[in-house]
Amino acid sequence: MAASRVPADKILTNDGSLAEAPIVIRFAYSFFFRTLLLALLFIGASASSLPAASRISDYQAVFIPFYDVDGMPLAAVRRYNRGDHPHFLVLDPQRFALSEMTAVQVLSSPPAGDEAWRHTPFSLALARQTSSPYPLQNDGLREAEYPVSGFFLTADLCPAKKPLDRGFFDATMGLPQKRPIPVALMISGLWIQRHEADLAWLKDQIGAGKLSITWVNHSFTHPYDPAAPLEKNFLLMHKTGFTDEVLSLERLLLERDITPSPFFRFPGLVSDRQLIESLRNLCLIPVGSNAWLAKGESPQAGSIILVHANGNEPEGIRRLLSFYDSQREAFRLGSAALLPLKEAFLTR
Repeated sequence: MAASRVPADKILTNDGSLAEAPIVIRFAYSFFFRTLLLALLFIGASASSLPAASRISDYQAVFIPFYDVDGMPLAAVRRYNRGDHPHFLVLDPQRFALSEMTAVQVLSSPPAGDEAWRHTPFSLALARQTSSPYPLQNDGLREAEYPVSGFFLTADLCPAKKPLDRGFFDATMGLPQKRPIPVALMISGLWIQRHEADLAWLKDQIGAGKLSITWVNHSFTHPYDPAAPLEKNFLLMHKTGFTDEVLSLERLLLERDITPSPFFRFPGLVSDRQLIESLRNLCLIPVGSNAWLAKGESPQAGSIILVHANGNEPEGIRRLLSFYDSQREAFRLGSAALLPLKEAFLTR
């Protein structure tokens, strides 16, 4: 009976509401979750004692809204095995954050319906940021949705041979504001595979209480052809592999004991309607920028600042350090600050 409560027969629509999935999908999900739940009833609490960085397999996108113990709506958006134990990645629509839960915790919780989910802050923001028009470049969140006295620092880690620009992070951690200092890192899978030591260094800064990092999906391979036009470049080169680009990066992060966020930055800031709609169905908000510093754009209050921390865009870092110098007194007085990305969204 419990398995029949799982609303796996739904998909997200453009306005953030739930609609009936195609019958083949509904049947497959219904059968899958009925079978899974029966198996899970025999699984003990030992799954929670597994090492956090064990191997991730069978990683899939799902959408299962449910209520937590306090009666607040959540949604399981990914299903996977950690080692031999099934888990879910669960989205908190109030905090704009993901966390890991065992399958027993999710599937034994009361289901949440369409209305409960559709009116959550995240669902409303997702609908706003994935609606038309669909520009070729810079779709999604470009600045805060409401007035703020601060900035949102994002740093791209596209595939690169050069080492991480640690000087950029040292300068950011040296700002006169309360630690940990928030920064959103737009990280690609190939960068991770080539820079394991740099990734470990970043995690050390988090452990030391110096940085608070929002790990933003920037695709696994970050495809790019310098000779191709934008409409046939970046992720528009192979749109059929988009979901795998997204999920492969998330899986890689989880295997390294890093929880991804419900945000995504398109390589080159290039996308189209099909990719945006696919992103919406994956419950990820696209993040653009109105202050790509290397292109000469200047930050204003509420700006999403874009630099590259992979060593490939020194002009952007130079401009950011100059910006820090010009704003240092404002940072010291508290009239300006770097803010967590989730605070860019209007909650109501």
